[in-house]
Amino acid sequence: MKKFAMTPGMLTLSGTFYPTGYVFIMFPNAMMAERAGLEIAKTMLGDSVMFLNAATVLRELGKVEGDSDLVLPSVGTEGATVRKYVDWARKGHCALMVKVESDEDTEWVMQAARQAAFSYGNRYHLLAMQDLE
Repeated sequence: MKKFAMTPGMLTLSGTFYPTGYVFIMFPNAMMAERAGLEIAKTMLGDSVMFLNAATVLRELGKVEGDSDLVLPSVGTEGATVRKYVDWARKGHCALMVKVESDEDTEWVMQAARQAAFSYGNRYHLLAMQDLE
C-alpha cells in the first residue's frame, strides 16, 4: 500500500477529481482503511492500493485549506461526489483508492471493504461512476 499521489490522469479537463479505472472507498477511520488495504494488497499488486487520510481528502480532492468550510464549486456528478468525500473526511473518514482492471477485481476489493464496514464507495468508469454497495 502506498500514499496517495495525484496525477493529471485522475482529473477531468476542468480539474475535478475523476480517477478512471479506480475504486475509491471511504472508511470511518484510518485503522479500518489500512486493514482493508492490507487485505486487498494480498491478492493485488500492493502499489495498486493507495491510502488517503482525511486531511489528504480535504486538501487534494476538495481543495479545502486548513479549517476552511469552502469547497471549490464544481458542476456535475463528479463535483457532487467530491463534496460527499469532503463531508465524510470532515467527520474523520479516510479512504483507499485501488486500481482495478475488471469486475472481478472490483468484487475482491469490495469483499475486503465490506468486512471493514466501509462508509461510501465508487468505481470510476470511463464515462460513468458506479456506486458500490
